[in-house]
Formats: sequence, structure tokens, C-alpha cells
Amino acid sequence: MVILLTSFRVSCFTTRRWFASLPHLFLLPAFLTVATPALASTGEHALDGAALGAIWAVPFVGMLLSIALLPLLAPHLWHHHFGKIAAAWALAFVLPFTFLNGGVIVEPLAETVLLDYLPFVILLGTLFIIAGGILVTGNLHGSPKTNLTLLAIGTLLASVIGTTGASMVMIRPLIRANDGRRHNVHVIVFFIFLVSNIGGSLTPLGDPPLFLGYLRGVSFFWTMAHMLKETGFAAIVLLALFWLIDRRLYRNDADFRGKYDPTPDTGRVGVEGKRNIALLMLVVATVLLSGSWKPGIGFPLLGVEVELQNLCRDLILIAAALASLSLTQRSLRARNGFEWGPILEVAKLFAGIFVTIIPVLAMLRAAHEGAFAPLVGLVTAADGTPVNAMYFWASGLLSSFLDNAPTYLVFFNLAGGDPAHLMTEMSTTLVAISAGAVFMGANSYIGNAPNFMVKSIAEGSGIRMPSFFGYMAWSCGILVPLFLIMTWLFFG
Repeated sequence: MVILLTSFRVSCFTTRRWFASLPHLFLLPAFLTVATPALASTGEHALDGAALGAIWAVPFVGMLLSIALLPLLAPHLWHHHFGKIAAAWALAFVLPFTFLNGGVIVEPLAETVLLDYLPFVILLGTLFIIAGGILVTGNLHGSPKTNLTLLAIGTLLASVIGTTGASMVMIRPLIRANDGRRHNVHVIVFFIFLVSNIGGSLTPLGDPPLFLGYLRGVSFFWTMAHMLKETGFAAIVLLALFWLIDRRLYRNDADFRGKYDPTPDTGRVGVEGKRNIALLMLVVATVLLSGSWKPGIGFPLLGVEVELQNLCRDLILIAAALASLSLTQRSLRARNGFEWGPILEVAKLFAGIFVTIIPVLAMLRAAHEGAFAPLVGLVTAADGTPVNAMYFWASGLLSSFLDNAPTYLVFFNLAGGDPAHLMTEMSTTLVAISAGAVFMGANSYIGNAPNFMVKSIAEGSGIRMPSFFGYMAWSCGILVPLFLIMTWLFFG
């Protein structure tokens, strides 16, 4: 296939030759004309997933393979041109699709950008900027007790200010506390497991999938009441396992144990940039209000209706970010190790992911009529009853590599889409969907946006983080056995 050969060139050739290979992308329409039928738009700006061939998933797969392989095979190319590579994969879907189907793609693309990607980047960027202005000071020594305490605090905080907010607030003090250790990668990996993912499963503020459920009618406190035991079990097991691993590695690091603080600060542990805490609370209140205030006013833009409450939310978030930049001293951000690289990397890579994922989600929405019908069929028994274990794993495995928010909605709708029914008679099914989407976002770097941001910040601090597959070795070795046990305990 031409596009796979192009990916091979990306991984092997120099930048100049890679750009020379881009014209090969435009040969794809000829192949797709034979491989797939004409396409049509369905209601709510969605593509007709039942008419899409699986070949349209190739740009998305190429995007994932680029993220996974190019940092290993062509690190210089990747680190200097990952934005261009993401754009190339996005064009590899948009241009052939437009060539074959005219303007059908305009409204789905506009809907993705206006309703999904821009709010996603605005929220993440705002939390990144505000949290970057909160500096935890004092003598922090990365002992097992200190690390366990920081992880536990971050895990609890994730359901209050979201996994992104908690990750950005807690990652830098954790890195500073452990920057003199020979073995510190495991600390960041468990941080991603707990703070960037599992900790955000108790409220709609914690993680985007649960917020979408809240917008669809799931009660605000339903998640906490029904997912507390699953979240508590996963968090306690992971914290206990971390304690055992960290204690063993700490004992073997005699040089580090002899230091009180490898990066000493003056005074006791404290917090600077407290104005940003108020701005963080404003962000939480704004997001919460946008889910409960329904004025019924919208503005058409490129065929998509932008609702007033969402527009107000985004404008308030932008204003909060600008206020944080204005009110926070540059010296404080410098001491906090704040830099723009992580959020720019997330914005560029997820732009490619959000665009190339459009046909994949359309095929999933088509359920039994789409190319992924065998996968969809796994979640329903022969008598029509839901298979909760499969809902947990299907929503989870897809959320490991797709955006977990729309993946949650796909299975939410497959289960009937009626929040009143799902919260009562089918409560176990809704818990399985919610837990799968949130928990298994930790399975890969791209499962949840904070994962990539934490990785980027850690690498910027000199920590040699695992590769894409190296991280998945950690998640497969630790999280998959945990999720199997949870399947037997809660969804079997």
C-alpha cells in the first residue's frame, strides 16, 4: 500500500527525502476508488460509517505507528518535524476523501475542530498554564514515604481539578524530589497510571469521558457512588505495588539516601503562586456550569451549531489563562521549570489524531453495520443482554489508543443511550464503560492527553522515559493483570 511505503520512507530517510515522498500520498485516491464505495453524510454531521471501508483507518494507524516508531527509528526527524508528520497523516485522510466525495467531509471536520479539538486544547492549555504558575517549594526528598504521599494526593486531586490539572500541579515537585535518584522512571510511570488516569474516575470533572456522560444526563454524584469501589481497589493495589518497588529501589541507592534534598530549597514545604489556585477553581466552576446551564442558544458556524454555554466556557478559560500569565511572575515559572514544549507537542499530535480518528469513530458508531461489527458484537450476548466484561475491555482497549471521550460515547450509545436506564437497571454496564474508558487510558502514552504531557515534562527534566512500546511493557505487566482481576471481581 502506497501510504505504508510512505511511512517506511519517513522512518528511514532524511528530512529532505521525506518531504519528497509526500506526493505519493496523493496516489491514494486511485487505490481507494477501488477499495471503497461512495460515501454519504448522515445526521448530526457524522459520516456514514456503514459505507466506509476499513482502509480509511490507515491514516489513523499510520499516525499511531509514527508516534510509536519514529522516536526510535528516526529520533532527529521526529523531534524536529513531528508536527509536519501529524499534518501529513491528517492530509492523507482529508485530501483523498475530499477527492472522492466532494464537500461531505467539511461538516464532520468542522464539528471535530469546533466542538472537540478546540475545547480540548483550550481546556488543556488553560490547566497547563495555570498549574505551571503553582510552585510547591521546600525540602522534598524522594523517599518511598514522600513519593507515596505525593502520588496519593495527586490521585485524590485528579477527581477535583481533573487529571490534567492534577498532573500539571503535582508532576514538577515529584520530579524535583527524585531528580537525584538513579532509578526514578518507575515514579513517573506510576504517576501516569494513578494521577493522569485512574484518579480522575470519581467525578465528571475528573476525565473527559465522564464529563460527556454528565452532559448526556448522568448525575454528577452517580459516578462517585457507583465507581468508588472499583477506583479504590485499583488505586490501593497500585499504591501498594509502588511502595514495594520504590522501597526496594530506594534501598539500593545509597548515594541518594544520604542526601536530605538533592535540589534544596529554603524554608519549609509551601506553595507559591496562590492566585493560580483561585484561577484553577474558576476553571472547575466554569466547566461544571457549562454542563448544567442550557440556555438553548446557538450560533451556526460552517454548518455546526456552537452553543452559547460552550462558547462562554471557552472564552472564560482563555481569559483565565491570560490572567495567570499576567499575574504570575516569570521568575516563579522559571523556577517551576515551565516551558511551552509539552503543550505544543500535545496540540500538534492530537490535531492529527482528532482528524484521522473521524472515520474510525464513524465506523464504530455504525455498530453492526460498520467495518468493526465483529468487535461491536462482542459486547452483546445472544439473548440481547449486555456482556459487562466485554464492555469494560472493548471500551478500555479502544480508549488506550483512540480518544477516550468519543469512545465512551460510542459504547454509551450501544448500551441504549438512555441515562435513566443506564444509571439504574444497567448500572453495572455503565460502570464497565466508564471504568474502561478512564482506567485504560493509562495503557499507552496516547490513551489520555496528560500522559504525553507528563512524559514530555519528565524528559525535559532529564528523565529517560520509556519508548512508546517500553511504556506499554510497563502497562501490560502491571495494569493488564490488575484489570483482569477487576473483571473477575466486578464485571464477571
